[in-house]
Amino acid sequence: MIVVVFNKPDFEYDVHSLLKEFFPQEDVQMYYSCSPDEVEGKNLACTHHEMTDDGAKEFADASQVFKIDYVGEEIAVEWTVNRAGGNNSMTGDMQQADESDIKTAGESICTKISVTGADRKETKNRLKLALYSMIEKGTGKSLPWGTLSGIRPTKIAMKCIEDGMSDKETYDYLKETYLASDEKIDLSIGIAKREKALLDKVDYDNGYSLYIGIPFCPSTCAYCSFTSYPLGVWKNRVDDYLDALEKEIDYTAQKFYHKKLNSIYIGGGTPTTLSPAQLDRLIRKIKCSFDLKDCLEFTVEAGRPDSITREKLLALKKNGISRISVNPQTMKQQTLDIIGRHHTVDDTIQSFKLARELGFDNINMDLIMGLPEETLDDVRHTMELVKELAPDNVTIHSLAVKRAARLTIFKDRYSDMQMVNTQEHMDLCAAYCKQMGLEPYYLYRQKGMAGNMENVGYAAKGKAGVYNILIMEEKQTIVACGAGASTKRVWPIPNPDGTHRIDRCENVKDVGQYIARIDEMNKELAELMPKQSDTI
Repeated sequence: MIVVVFNKPDFEYDVHSLLKEFFPQEDVQMYYSCSPDEVEGKNLACTHHEMTDDGAKEFADASQVFKIDYVGEEIAVEWTVNRAGGNNSMTGDMQQADESDIKTAGESICTKISVTGADRKETKNRLKLALYSMIEKGTGKSLPWGTLSGIRPTKIAMKCIEDGMSDKETYDYLKETYLASDEKIDLSIGIAKREKALLDKVDYDNGYSLYIGIPFCPSTCAYCSFTSYPLGVWKNRVDDYLDALEKEIDYTAQKFYHKKLNSIYIGGGTPTTLSPAQLDRLIRKIKCSFDLKDCLEFTVEAGRPDSITREKLLALKKNGISRISVNPQTMKQQTLDIIGRHHTVDDTIQSFKLARELGFDNINMDLIMGLPEETLDDVRHTMELVKELAPDNVTIHSLAVKRAARLTIFKDRYSDMQMVNTQEHMDLCAAYCKQMGLEPYYLYRQKGMAGNMENVGYAAKGKAGVYNILIMEEKQTIVACGAGASTKRVWPIPNPDGTHRIDRCENVKDVGQYIARIDEMNKELAELMPKQSDTI
């Protein structure tokens, strides 16, 4: 366990996130040494605990203790390693650290940061830089993304480009401010340029995108934390769900009739758990309710090969769906069995070939790096088979195990299994994508990603997923319909720091509650969204 003690509630989330990047297997506990009155009523980012009277005694079992003290215009950071407590002790290099920055005292080191005249963003960056440098020197470990722990690192590169900075200036800023590696900086700049070229063609200030959630799956994968329910349990209520969904679609269409609909994405779950008739019903409803003349892309996640049939693909094709996914995650059968994917490698191959046969010319395939017992040779085998199929998009995900996933809930079952993702894995995938003529076009990160890596989407020229870019760069309002769906209203007028205000409205996750409370959720959406005279 790692303990962090703050003398006041500030930047706890940032400190917690950075420590989890360095020590992903450790439980990080947040404490406050200040009066409970100073914490009460605060919108705290992390679960926290009040210090007890015996103070440090309760931290005897902690492998490490960090203290963050805000004193006037200085922040003092102290790191104490309990050598008897675990595997994260300081290396001998620590004793050779720069004495102007770090003072050693037994098993503790500390540094002080001046924040005189610094704004809040700069203060946060200085704190993270100091903490990062301290841990890097002490452990000998560096992170590919440096101090960046947010999910959208390309937004920073995009902002630099929009501000007129050169590639060299952008590189220097990302290196000096966040200590990102050369490989990740180059990746971010390249993707940001491609994103900007696509976004320049989208009137996102006067438009919006639409997400439709289908929360059903043939089975729940071990790594999954999305809103999804086994179809076998809910089969008799799918039409009831579609009834409620159509109500929300009608409301959304009425609210946004004066705006341009730029992209539509039907995700889940697994949308193709719906029958052909249900798919046809849903898509026809969307086409009847919305003006699609400005729609650049209509995506349906066909997803699981065990949910794909000729009849379902024909239903998508006749309704003009322009982009689909056939997602294997891996081409190793043993791994598919471990993670609960109830399909075979051959199912994936045949589903993909069928989609091609029926005329789909923009097909994505999702792959996950870091799955249980997957080796580099397994990844190479997967990429060889994917290369033979020649998809138009490939999305390389780094495994991120969330609290709601079975890999976490039943972690004892998987404790003996290796789950490894390295830069070598990502480079291998990138090399195969390049061989297929695919370029990286969007990127995002998540908490707890294997190897501190990222998710990268690759696409052939003219095949990039517009919706994926819009949702990652947060340039446009995205209205989400369905159980567990989250609407994000992006205000067009920027804040003084160049960011945009974003308001969120989340639907209930439970399917039964969604059906019962759809009118209530439409009212909540009405409160979030502006009047027709306002801009969105």
